This record gives sequence, C-alpha cells and structure tokens, in this order.
Amino acid sequence: MKILDEGAVREHLRMDELIPAMASALADLSAKKAVQPVRTVRPVADHAGFFGVMPAYNGALGAKLVTFYPENRGIHTHHGLIVLFRPETGEPIAIMDGRYITEMRTAAVSAVATDLLARKNVDVLAILGSGVQARSHFEALTLVRQFKEIRVWSPNNAKRFAAEHNIIAAESAESAVRDADVIAVVTGAKLPVIFGEWVSPGAHINAVGANRPTWRELDDDILRKSRIYVESRESALVESGDLIAAGTIFAEIGEVVSGVKPARQSNNEITLFKSLGTAVEDIAAADLVYRKLARV
Repeated sequence: MKILDEGAVREHLRMDELIPAMASALADLSAKKAVQPVRTVRPVADHAGFFGVMPAYNGALGAKLVTFYPENRGIHTHHGLIVLFRPETGEPIAIMDGRYITEMRTAAVSAVATDLLARKNVDVLAILGSGVQARSHFEALTLVRQFKEIRVWSPNNAKRFAAEHNIIAAESAESAVRDADVIAVVTGAKLPVIFGEWVSPGAHINAVGANRPTWRELDDDILRKSRIYVESRESALVESGDLIAAGTIFAEIGEVVSGVKPARQSNNEITLFKSLGTAVEDIAAADLVYRKLARV
C-alpha cells in the first residue's frame, strides 16, 4: 500500500490535467454512473470544528476523511486523508494527503463551470478572498479564460496576494465585483459578502463557501437574478444555506458537460455555480495521482 504525504501529491497533481478529470467525474455523477451518498458531517462542538466522511465509487473506489475547523489561525482550516481501494478485491492500495487535493479539485471544478458558463470574451476577473482557494482559483480560472484585469479583495491579505500575483488589490468587495465578468467567491463567510446590485449582466459567479445549511455568502438578490448550477442537487439542497434559500436549481454542471442541459443562453444572463465539493471529485483526483505514480 502506498502512502503519500502532501509533497508527494503535489509532485503528481497538475491543474491542467485535473480540470478534464473533474469534468468527466461530474458528468458521471449526473448520469448516475458514479455512486456516492451525501457526505456525513458531524460537529466537533468542543473545538468549533466539523468532521466529514465522503465515500464514492466511479471506477476508482475510496473515501475521504476530512476536517473543517473554520476558526483555525496560522494553520489550514481543512485537513484530510483519502483512502483508495482496489475495486476488484477491496484491498487498500493507497492512503494520501487530502488537503492539497481538496484545494486543487475545488478550483478545477470551478474552472470546468467557468469554461462552460462564462462568456467567451471576458476582461475582468474578481476574486473575493486571499487564502488557498484564492490561489488555486487564480491558477485554474486563468487556464480557461484570458483576463485583461484581475482584482482581489480580502479583509486581511489582499495587498499581499495582489503583490504576489501581480494583480490589483481592490479597496472593497464592491469595487472588486463591479463590472467583473467572472467572480470567484472564496471566503470563509457565514453571511453574504456579495450583493446582486453589484453584479453586472452577463457575469458568471463561482461560489465555493458557506457549506452549512445556516451559512450564506450570497444575498437573495443574486439568487433571484441568476441561473443556478450545482455539482449535485441532492447535496446542494441539504448542505447549502444559499441554495436552501434559493429553493431552485437549473442544472447540475455534469448535465452541461454531457449536453443534457444547456449552458449560458444569452450574453446578458447571470450564471451562478454553487460548489460544495463531492466525493467523486476527491476520488477521481486521488486516482489520477495514483495512476501517475504507478507509471513512474
């Protein structure tokens, strides 16, 4: 059985290879070719954390054990392990770090959605947040669209992030979002940080936070104005406060990948991809790492 720490995972996981792997996994999920239950999440109340269990089978067989401690400071908020099993016999074949896979696959899935839903001709990318997801989304989204201007806003580290990536540090969330063509909401917010009145017609939004039923990162106005896409209807309507409030979902992004449902239908509509993360994404990413390692 192979054991891979984060460094080993980093050596074998590339964003340009991960994006098409996520598209394939999402298409299989929507076509019912992949098997996964809604993740089990239990609070660790004494320490303000959460512990999740995420099994899946889609050719590759495995599960992710993940912790989410949103109050962590100076240490990552997400940690995890992914275990892969041989589908034919059930033997464990690999244990690998899941934190970096979570970071990468989340952005790769947003890139899949952006490539399908954003207008082809775009100028401005706005990133709300300056943590690991801001970094991975910067990498992933610039692989699927070319931007003339990229802005970042964060209450704490926007200037440092902007300097590191040679982009613009916005003075406020509103100034980052105004006139943006693609927006990535990658904060730890529990209350809305982006409002419909800021969002221009024709924008595409990727929202990847607020993954508890009582948390929000989007206001009601955005939800009313947007055509909403998700990874999994079943998960989204249980886990996402934003989507519970919206009460409606147009399509799963895997349905768009496979052509069952349409993508953007006009240059003026606002499209919203609400991402929560699914087990099939983690297992597909881990399987990609394992298969590359096996060829070395």
